[in-house]
Amino acid sequence: MLIGVISDTHIPERASKIPETVFKTFENVDMILHAGDLVSPDVIDVLSEIAPMKCVQGNMDRMYHTKLPESEIIEVEGIKIGLNHGEVYPRGDTQQLKYIAMELGVKILISGHTHWSFIKDVGGVLLLNPGSPTVPRLSDPSVMLLEIENQKIDSEIIKVGSPVCKALNFQGNLEKV
Repeated sequence: MLIGVISDTHIPERASKIPETVFKTFENVDMILHAGDLVSPDVIDVLSEIAPMKCVQGNMDRMYHTKLPESEIIEVEGIKIGLNHGEVYPRGDTQQLKYIAMELGVKILISGHTHWSFIKDVGGVLLLNPGSPTVPRLSDPSVMLLEIENQKIDSEIIKVGSPVCKALNFQGNLEKV
């Protein structure tokens, strides 16, 4: 099964739409998992046109009163995958994320909240974060593909745009500096 993984789209609060490269990246996926901070429920409608979708509530979804579950557990080929926004501080703290995975009883935890992507194995728990395709933090805009076939897990971070630093209102080619 091929799964598209996305988080922190922040539409329309910080971005007007999902980049077209995301739709191209997800065109052959069997399922899409969104790790929160959709902000608008319209994101669900748009992504559901590609494949069946599951999503969880992020901190900004609560602020905009978007009603979603805090966590989801999905089982693929007997492998339990947890979906949670990963609202821990400091952001992306792997030990706290591992504890969320342990509480959910999952082998893989997909989270967001950081706006930067990572793939980390922490004590036998695979922590996946797709970053953000619309408002990355000091990283490239990104999503992730997760493939599970014959109990084999393969994950890949996919860059879906040029570097952007919206916090500094900067957009450009860093190599020219």
